Amino acid sequence: MSAFPPGPPPPGARASVAVAFCPAPPLLLPPVEGRADESTTALRSACAAAVAELLAVRPEVVVVVGEGAPPGPRLGPGDAGTLRGIGLDLEIAFQARARPGDRRAPMAHTLGAWLLDEAGFSGGRVGVGPVDLAQLVRDLPAPVGILAMGDGSARRSTGAPGYLDAAAGPFDAAVARALAGGDAGALAALDAEEGARLLAAGVPVWRAVGAALDGRTISARLHHDAAPFGVGYLVASWVAA
Repeated sequence: MSAFPPGPPPPGARASVAVAFCPAPPLLLPPVEGRADESTTALRSACAAAVAELLAVRPEVVVVVGEGAPPGPRLGPGDAGTLRGIGLDLEIAFQARARPGDRRAPMAHTLGAWLLDEAGFSGGRVGVGPVDLAQLVRDLPAPVGILAMGDGSARRSTGAPGYLDAAAGPFDAAVARALAGGDAGALAALDAEEGARLLAAGVPVWRAVGAALDGRTISARLHHDAAPFGVGYLVASWVAA
């Protein structure tokens, strides 16, 4: 890790990439949750802080990376996500105004767009899957913003979607250490098969970010690490020089 804190680095340590790591549960949206819960209120506050630190480096473009986007075509203006699949008649434009007939954004990208809207970001947005991230980081002018959307294990308790697995807590703890320590190599080396077994949907995204930034000097901050519903929710900020 470098000596400078997250957010805008001091002169001589210009950021080239800033990352906000946020989970992607639908209940991140207040209309989905209904009555506010203390745990989700804390999660939203942590996500807002991470996104604010991402935007503090003033990226021209924020890349929203998450599972569900096919390789190749990128999400952009006119595309939108919908919550109708979970019984809520709500549409969220990925950028600008949605156009009929354009692509449907996956849930992770829809929630990422909502977080950027909440932060007041009016710059460019590109939505991709994990396999397309590294090329964009190379191609876009610095500073590049990355909003990495993905959950930890969904097997953290008996009430979790995947029930309890004793390996889930230690797996998420290792991810939390990597996020807190700015350890891109550790993220890139996460076990994809074990992540899939533990229903950790964020693993492909975390691996992609780690691979794209491995070898760089990174300042890191872990904002949130909890599993209130048996699913690991990790929120962090990285700034890479």
